[in-house]
Amino acid sequence: MERIPTVLVLATMDTKAEQVAYLQACLEAAHVDTLLMDVGIMGKSPLSVDVSQDEVARAAGYDLADVQNLRHEGKAGGIMVAGATLRAQDLYREGRIDAIIGLGGSVGTDIGSAVMRSFPIGFPKVMISTLASHDVRPFVGTKDILMLPTICDLSGINRILQKVLKNGALAVAGMAKQGPQESDTLKPLAFIGTLGTTEPCALKVKETLEAKGMEVIIFHTTGIGGQAMEEMVRQGEAEIVVEISLQELVGNLFGGDYDAGPDRVSAALQKGIPTLLVPGCTDIIVSGPLLTTEKHFPNRQYHAHNAAITAVRTNHKETEIVARALAKLCNEAKGPRAIAVPLGGLSGFDRPGGPLYDPEAPKIMAEILKKDLDAQTALHVSPHHINDPEFGALLVGIVQAWMKGSKNK
Repeated sequence: MERIPTVLVLATMDTKAEQVAYLQACLEAAHVDTLLMDVGIMGKSPLSVDVSQDEVARAAGYDLADVQNLRHEGKAGGIMVAGATLRAQDLYREGRIDAIIGLGGSVGTDIGSAVMRSFPIGFPKVMISTLASHDVRPFVGTKDILMLPTICDLSGINRILQKVLKNGALAVAGMAKQGPQESDTLKPLAFIGTLGTTEPCALKVKETLEAKGMEVIIFHTTGIGGQAMEEMVRQGEAEIVVEISLQELVGNLFGGDYDAGPDRVSAALQKGIPTLLVPGCTDIIVSGPLLTTEKHFPNRQYHAHNAAITAVRTNHKETEIVARALAKLCNEAKGPRAIAVPLGGLSGFDRPGGPLYDPEAPKIMAEILKKDLDAQTALHVSPHHINDPEFGALLVGIVQAWMKGSKNK
């Protein structure tokens, strides 16, 4: 007999029991089983659950009464996240769940999405939330969580919620029935970080690596993309890393929108993974709408990329800071690494006739790197623009030399 998949349902049952009951009915109508986990803090669940709030609290090392007596929703929520994550992971390791769905307002979304972020990419995750039409980066993080907005409040059951909850149930049921998504390839992995303004260069490298038998994953370096890449690097996923856009490093140094944190770029270098760095997109600081950007970065050179994104030209002092940061990262590295500097321009905006062209900045970058880099870091300086075929060929040559060296070992 074919096994029926099981979906773990997470919610604060004291306030969302009515919606959970409807969601459970939809899931069962879609021919999947359910396990209910109560992550509520204060009230009791009117529904029969499989994992109680007491069990969740105990898993985190607390009695529920102690959690309730904290009288601080943030601290209490953190404890319930820890306990719910441990219990959910137990169920996952035991092979008892095939997908996870949560529903909630601010507290339920915070707890449910935190639990989901502990699961690997590919494991089905759906979060039905009153906050799903807001900025969801804090909830999604670096994982593949499907965020479904409720449109209206999670209060009672009405014609809108019936549609939303049913759609959420059908989505997660379909994914659960599909089963684990195993990769059909065992090819070695290469990671590339880029933005649209350096994409021609990235595609040149991608095509060559794929022709050499590698699987290439490109990450968009908008903050969360770089974080996801670093996380997968630390998990041992990549054999070669090519960073063609270092905008996230700029974002962290100077307060741009594409900030991936202070450890960006360090993962591959510290693990000894062959890493090629290109100061692509370090010619700009990515910010928000033009009017907002003018307040945050006054008296600068701007390019309004669209209504939501403005590029601010980095000045020469900022270029020096970026160069020294790159040198420090490379000098502390443990494996093969190289930096390639295109003197013809660092992005699609930074070229003759472009909106933010500055021919001196790449020269400043190269000079500081020459002075500050240790002997173990190869520095390549090219007269070409970052998106010129000749510069792409340079990068390909560097990577091919590493690949040839690894085969000869």
